[in-house]
This record gives sequence, structure tokens and C-alpha cells, in this order.
Amino acid sequence: MTLSLSSFGQKLTRKSGILALMDDLGHAMAGPGDICMMGGGNPARVPAVEAVWRKQMAKLLGDGDRFERVLVNYDTPQGNLAFIEALVECLNREYGWAITARNVAVTNGSQNAFFYLFNLLAGRQPDGSCRRILLPFCPEYIGYADQGVEEDLFVSFRPEIELLPERRFKYHVDFDHLTVEQDVAAICASRPTNPTGNVLTNDEVARLTALARSHGVPLILDNAYGAPFPGILFSEVQPAWSEDVVLVLSLSKLGLPGTRTGIVIAREEIVEAISAANSIVSLANGNIGQALVAPLLRDGELLRLSREAVRPFYEEKSRQAQEWLAEALGDDVDYRIHKSEGALFLWLWLPGLPITSAELYERLKQRRVVVVPGEYFFFGMAEPWDHTHQCLRLNYSQPEEVVRKGIRILAEEIRRAHSA
Repeated sequence: MTLSLSSFGQKLTRKSGILALMDDLGHAMAGPGDICMMGGGNPARVPAVEAVWRKQMAKLLGDGDRFERVLVNYDTPQGNLAFIEALVECLNREYGWAITARNVAVTNGSQNAFFYLFNLLAGRQPDGSCRRILLPFCPEYIGYADQGVEEDLFVSFRPEIELLPERRFKYHVDFDHLTVEQDVAAICASRPTNPTGNVLTNDEVARLTALARSHGVPLILDNAYGAPFPGILFSEVQPAWSEDVVLVLSLSKLGLPGTRTGIVIAREEIVEAISAANSIVSLANGNIGQALVAPLLRDGELLRLSREAVRPFYEEKSRQAQEWLAEALGDDVDYRIHKSEGALFLWLWLPGLPITSAELYERLKQRRVVVVPGEYFFFGMAEPWDHTHQCLRLNYSQPEEVVRKGIRILAEEIRRAHSA
């Protein structure tokens, strides 16, 4: 029998950027010798955070039959009500918001949340037209690129590039050229941005919110790395929420990616739509992460942990990796690093690279170093741009010996490309 896939089935199974990357990672891991895994988005193991998860699990196991009840019972499609109430109390207390439990839905990870949001809002409409998701600039998160049931779900724009001292640079939204056409269903941005570690300024968020409001569409902000948790932000930035904003959070980068817990904070009709999608696609959500974290939201411990353990850990990791890059690349290589403002990544720009970042990626893979070529993060753009072939994403969260070795080999391969 020949397997006949639907159009959507063919879209899901074709060689997309993220599928090719994960396949390459699997083959690299299966090969001989040690590998410098600087390509994925896995969070680091932070001892102070892991100690808290062990303590919370011990409490869960020791609380009568609560552990068994967590395992055996489905929660509502909206999520665990005790967890949602604890989150609402925490956010209202911390930021002075006035959200209620009706503004929160839980999903099986934030990746799942974006699949729902993008396809609930954009794609084929009842009148036969198609609507799209606007990304204010690329590069943006690779995990968005293939989320649409329909093709060509995204439209994106080039950023402004601000050149900074000490071989740094920063992307900004180019509001002078940003247009919101009638077919836009929502505006979406990550903050901090995966892959670059860029953080939209408060002014940029305010202007994007006003732009979304004026066109009657929501602004979706992906806070998987941001505030209030896990707080991998190296400047004082508070989350923005209003009726015009859909805020997406995650427990993954706190060190709980295996619990697959995403959170959507939005106006009530969007939460109702997410809950309905949950019931159809997955019945309910994984509840272990919610059970572990709810008590930490009630007493404020989760936000303290984010501020005092998670942020300093990654900030130091970022500082070290930038120093090692500067040492390895020296003054003879033309490079710039995006200003590191958060997330787990350094974004390396090689303006004079004589090969594409995809070719450099293949060379590095042969030497057991896995990074991510920049090409994967530029999608929805109308015109080609040389910059898209000159960048790499480096995950700096792995152990020191892994990151240092990977950076040393990266520098060797960059020089080899220049000398060929």
C-alpha cells in the first residue's frame, strides 16, 4: 500500500528547517567521540534550580495521595485551576494587572500554544481569503516557520542594524518601513528574541501594541525566555500586557522542558478558543509542571528564583562565551556579536565570510561541533538579503569545556574558509 498524505500531511513531513536540524543533531550525537552541542535550545542544568525541583517533588510525594491524584486525573482543557489561580495572583501582585482566571490557558508547551494561535487567527478564512502573521523583523524563532496549516503564513521585514562599540550590534524594528496590510491577522515577536538575544525596547513594544490596536489585531509576545519567569533578561524589562496583547510564557527554560507547560495570557475569547483547541487536539495538558510550580507562584519563590539564580547563571555564561569568542577570533576576523540582552544564545555576524553560514555549519558538523546556521531564522521576507547567509546561532548554556572547545573549532573553520 502506498501512503497518500494530505496537503497538510505533506507539509508536516517535508524537509523543513527544523526537521533537517533535528535530524542532523540526531546523527551527530550517534557518531563517535565527544560533540560540542551548541545548536539546540536546551536549558542548562542550574544546581540551585534543580534543588528546588527535587524539594517540590518530595513535597508532592509526601502529601498524602496528591501525587497519585496528579497522575491519574485529567485537568480541564483550560489547565489546572489551582495553578491558574496561583499564576493570576502572582502576576496581579507583581505587576498591578487585573487579570482573572478567565484570561489564562495552559498548553502542552509554548510551541503548541503558537500552533493554536497562528492557525486560530491566520490562514484560510470563512470567506475564502487568507490572513497572515506579521513578524516586525527577522531573524525570528525557527520554530514558528513551519507552524502554519496554510502555506506562506508569515510576512516579515528587515530590521534596522545599529552598530555598537567593541564589535557589537543590535537589531531594531524599522518602523519607517513596517506596514500592516489588510491580510494581517496578528503581529508576533519574541522577547528576548530567539535566536539573537535581542530585547525589544519598551518603546518598541508600546509602538507595536498601538499599531496592533489601530488595525484591530492582537500583538503576540513570546516570553519563553523573558519576564516574569524564567527571567533570562540582562536588563530591567517588565512584561507588557493589555487586552491588545497575547502573552505566551513557558516553564521550559526554568529547567522543566520535559513537563511541556506553556501558558497563554489573553482576553477571554482567545483563552476560550485555546481551551477548545486543547480539548480537541490533546484532551488536557500535562499537569506535573503545574503541580510543581503552583506553590512557588503563591509564595513568590518562583520570581525570586528567576532573579537570584536563573538570571545570574546565564548572564555569567553569556559574558564568558563572549570573552572566548573575542579571544578566538582576534582582530583578523571580520565579526560582530549581537548585543547579548537575554535568552541562551549568542548571534554571530560574519560580514566578510566567503562561504554561507549553511556551508560553515556543514564544516563544523564534520568536526563534531553543532551550531545553527542563520538561514533558518529568516522567513516571510519579500526579497533576498546577503545578511541571512552571514550569521550563526550559538547556544552558550552548555558546560564550559564544551563551549570553549566549540568556539576554538569555530574560529579555526572561519579562518580556513577565508584562507581557501
